[in-house]
Amino acid sequence: MAEVQLAQVQKHYGATAVIHGIDLQIRDGEFVALVGPSGCGKSTLLRMIAGLEPVSHGRIHIGGRDVTDLDPKDRDIAMVFQNYALYPHMTVAANMGFSLEHRGRPKAEIVERVRWAAGILGLEQLLARYPRQLSGGQRQRVAMGRAIVRNPQVFLFDEPLSNLDAKLRIVMRGEIKALHQKLKATTVYVTHDQVEAMTMADRIVVLNAGRVEQVGEPLALFDRPTNQFVAGFIGSPAMNFIAGRCTPQGFALEGGVVLPVPAPAAVMHAGRAVVCGIRPEHFEPCAAGEGVPAQVQVVEPLGSETQLNLRLGDAQVIALIRDRMAAAPGDVLHLRPKAGALHLFDAASGQRLDLEGVA
Repeated sequence: MAEVQLAQVQKHYGATAVIHGIDLQIRDGEFVALVGPSGCGKSTLLRMIAGLEPVSHGRIHIGGRDVTDLDPKDRDIAMVFQNYALYPHMTVAANMGFSLEHRGRPKAEIVERVRWAAGILGLEQLLARYPRQLSGGQRQRVAMGRAIVRNPQVFLFDEPLSNLDAKLRIVMRGEIKALHQKLKATTVYVTHDQVEAMTMADRIVVLNAGRVEQVGEPLALFDRPTNQFVAGFIGSPAMNFIAGRCTPQGFALEGGVVLPVPAPAAVMHAGRAVVCGIRPEHFEPCAAGEGVPAQVQVVEPLGSETQLNLRLGDAQVIALIRDRMAAAPGDVLHLRPKAGALHLFDAASGQRLDLEGVA
């Protein structure tokens, strides 16, 4: 396997820039997810690594070799697409072995490699079937098998689970992660689903409008997002954002409600217009004198937990209570944020603010 390096990679369509000078190093054997909203450039970036899109500026190296100007077939990569891209007139075995056959590999080697891949993916009993005889999950495993038989330096996945139903996506998520752990293969995985990225990746690259907002391990991005965009994108349900102002007493919302913030931050940012971020699961119910009042507007029982839409001062927030709760619209609950769970962002720039008086 090999590392992937991007140096000042840009992509222009005429005068329109869609990728703006991205620098990124993906380590040998690492699983990196590219995430971001639709149109952020994640699939374009993946296609440039694959050689399916020319690079307007910058260089791409795979395994220390400059592949910027090489055709896809010469980059030693394998790509798994969203739509499987299987040949309908070929059996599973023929689909999986096609790339090796196209490269003129001996028949015995093709058979051996296909059987090896089928064993890893649980496809041994399906090798004689055609794509039309397979479920969506089975087709996706065939597409993955076609990629791994080549033993490439880098695997590229372009939203491979988006065509599957929710239950099957969870199953396939585990299978792809298990496959990576078996093969120790360098993997670049594009998804719009941040839950996929959080559960599968070693590191996540958050993209926005063709620029990298933050790169880091999943929990690092979750616990310490560098700006409001990353904070709102990572986590499900999404983080609540409440506009207000820092005071020596804490964070003051419109409507007179004050949330406690660490004393150094209250003093350091006093008078500053800020946005307070708190994740739904970081609210906890408490006694009337210990928290702030919030009026229930919608109750969504989820079995082992309860999701509440609330009015907190003049703000609308979501709270996810890790328990069943007997609440009804119109009820007033008292909530407090868990210790250390608040995030502050500058209202103008969206950048994270220091809470502890330490850079």
